[in-house]
Parts: sequence; C-alpha cells; structure tokens
Amino acid sequence: MRTVRVVAAVIENNGRYLITQRRPTAVLPLLWEFPGGRVEEGETDALALKREVMHRVGVGIDVGQLISFVSHPYERYVVDLYLYECRLTGGDPIAQNVHSYLWVTSAEFDRYPFTPADEASMTKLLGLP
Repeated sequence: MRTVRVVAAVIENNGRYLITQRRPTAVLPLLWEFPGGRVEEGETDALALKREVMHRVGVGIDVGQLISFVSHPYERYVVDLYLYECRLTGGDPIAQNVHSYLWVTSAEFDRYPFTPADEASMTKLLGLP
C-alpha cells in the first residue's frame, strides 16, 4: 500500500487553534483538519508546510518543532501525518483553498468532525485515551 507523507500546522493564537474544513469535492469532504498538505518529492517538511498553509489560508508561518506523528491507514493508502508547532508571521487567514476555517479552543475540538488521521493526532497531542 502506498504511503503519503503529510504535514500539518498547529497554529495557536490567544488560546485558540486554527482549523480548516475540507472542500465538498475533496477526499473526506467537509471534515476538519489542521492546515497543511502533502510533502512533494525533494521538499522538506518545513517548505511543504509553508507552501500548503499559504495555498490554503493565505498566511505566512514559521515552522517550529515536530510535536506529533501518526500513521493512519485509509482504504487505498497510508497517511504518515507529521504535526508541527507553527507561528503566524503575516496576514490574516482567508478560506482561499478550503471550505472554511475557524479559531477554536482545544476544548471545542470535539464539536468538529476531524479526518481520522487528524483525530488520532489530536488524541495523542492532548494525551487522551
């Protein structure tokens, strides 16, 4: 089975985290996730994350340390999801290549249906069983 390397940004601002909603036409439509995407061949995680976050929500970021890794099998491939601590460096988010975005507290995460890989990452991140 094919493995896809995916990176995602945990961006915190005043106790709230940026989450994005996948488009209705995407795989896993309308589910929520931390902003990010696929790492292309020859690209570092940091470069991929900066490119993907800019593409999806139009903001610049600084990429910090790796905070979580999960490998999640889907029907046709496995997603290796690397979650990085990130900081906004410029701009206000806009939903340019996502359906929507929100700033939510960690206590509000369970109100939003997340992708399975992001769900596993959050559980690990928050130290939940």
